[in-house]
Amino acid sequence: MKTIRVAAAVIRDGDCYFATQRGYGPYKDGWEFPGGKIEPGESAPEALKREIREELGVEIAVGEEITRVEYDYPDFHLSMACFPASILRGEPVLMEHEAAKWLRPEELDTVDWLPADREVIRVLRERGMDS
Repeated sequence: MKTIRVAAAVIRDGDCYFATQRGYGPYKDGWEFPGGKIEPGESAPEALKREIREELGVEIAVGEEITRVEYDYPDFHLSMACFPASILRGEPVLMEHEAAKWLRPEELDTVDWLPADREVIRVLRERGMDS
């Protein structure tokens, strides 16, 4: 099974998390933490900064890795490095996503997260980072 390596940004502003809804592909309409594929020669934080700039038009600061989710989708294995992030410059503009929301911890279950991203929420809750 093919492995796809990605980085995801757990962007937080105050007590809210930024969630995006996929606008394309087989997982269209699913909610996720924004990010994207790690290109050859890139570190995960470098890829994350590039992807967020390309997808949302903002510059972010990236912290230490929160977790790495290994998840088997039907047609590929996802290896997703997840990092806390904050917006340094700009306001998010949706260039590839269908929708976005800032969600308070108690609202995290109000959207239909993609399976791998549900694992990230579980880790956030375990570590008390969603309060």
